[in-house]
Amino acid sequence: MQEEEQNLAARLEQLNQFTRRTHTQEEVFLFDVRLCDNEIDRDGERFSLEALEQLKDLFVGKTGIFDHNPKGENQTARIFATELAEDPLRQTTAGEVYTYLKGHAYMIRTDTNRDLIREIDGGIKKEVSISCAAASQTCSVCGSDRRKAPCAHQLGHTYSGSVCHTVLGEITDAYEWSFVAIPAQREAGVTKQFGTDSGDSGRCRQLEAQLREKNVLLSRVEELVRRDIVRLRFLTEGTTEQDAVSAAAKRMDLEELLAFQETLRTKQKQQCQAQLTPAAANHGGNKEFRM
Repeated sequence: MQEEEQNLAARLEQLNQFTRRTHTQEEVFLFDVRLCDNEIDRDGERFSLEALEQLKDLFVGKTGIFDHNPKGENQTARIFATELAEDPLRQTTAGEVYTYLKGHAYMIRTDTNRDLIREIDGGIKKEVSISCAAASQTCSVCGSDRRKAPCAHQLGHTYSGSVCHTVLGEITDAYEWSFVAIPAQREAGVTKQFGTDSGDSGRCRQLEAQLREKNVLLSRVEELVRRDIVRLRFLTEGTTEQDAVSAAAKRMDLEELLAFQETLRTKQKQQCQAQLTPAAANHGGNKEFRM
């Protein structure tokens, strides 16, 4: 009991740094929000652990609103402290220990927000998302900068057993956090807004268009190689394993497909050479044959 009172006193001291006068426990409503984590979200992106550390410092003092609408009347709450929490028994899709950013928030109890407080307590207002600026957006497969040097790896596709996604890092600013209905992150919900000037924005759109064209072409090449692999396997092994080979080829990236294709081509060439090797010359009757 004494420990709980000490923790409450410490939290009140932290939040009162953002108020014009000291507020008591009866005047404020305290609650925690899970702002973001290091799991791959619905957009095929995830925050690096370093990014979460940066966000931890940047989100102290940030205001909470609704649906990322920056109107002043939408200001609802404020974060007065943050911390990173881990679940050592849980591993993310990328193979990291699941880590999330927790925000300690407060609201001033008023007649107008009484229903909102009840909705938060009742679990109705629950999902939140954040708005921040990430200077680094790299491919999880090859590490290339998706804005400056887009690669051909496609989000959501599996390469060498790993799901391709974008890793967000170098957080330069945190703007706000919002109550939303459908967040990008499954656990906490994240809406990411990347700060760029108009020139960078135009360049990004151009690069994105080029990347989409490359991805379309890459998909066509991969499909052609997969078909050729099935054809070569038919020629070298017969028909019994066509279905198994087709299923295996669907899980391969282009590099693996090309290597498998070359192996089959070499095998087919060896078989053809063996079949076309001429028999020993007959020095009998053929020698005397004349037209």
